[in-house]
Amino acid sequence: MRRILVVDDDRHTRLAIGIWLKQCGFRVAITDGGESGLAALNDGTFDLMIVDVFMPNMRGFESIRVFHSHAPTVPLIAISGYAFSGPETDDPACFRMALSLGATRCLRKPFRPATLLGVIDECLSDAEQGTAARAAVASAPPNVSRARENTG
Repeated sequence: MRRILVVDDDRHTRLAIGIWLKQCGFRVAITDGGESGLAALNDGTFDLMIVDVFMPNMRGFESIRVFHSHAPTVPLIAISGYAFSGPETDDPACFRMALSLGATRCLRKPFRPATLLGVIDECLSDAEQGTAARAAVASAPPNVSRARENTG
């Protein structure tokens, strides 16, 4: 069963996300901010993180950077009702900033459960493919042409 860490200071948002994910068969840890989220991350292993961009004691995109640095191989979905919305459309500069700091995907609040689940599926699928590729490279035999150079 996949484990997901949800970090959001908004009580209603984190509870709703937790309920949706549990109904879909995920094991979910829910925290209310940066410190408790980092403690959960240090105490457990997660397959995916959903992290709010703006939380008390973590300004702006700091939450993405901090959570990604603590678990760089775990996909991170950055969520925000502020950072990813311009006057009428999504702000591409904010998306680029979030992605450059370690987010795998970004979602603007409010979002539909089906949208969140689709993004989670994409992130988990991409992570599995990346893990399989790294394992294949690690188990590959040494380069034959390089072995010839060393013997000749």
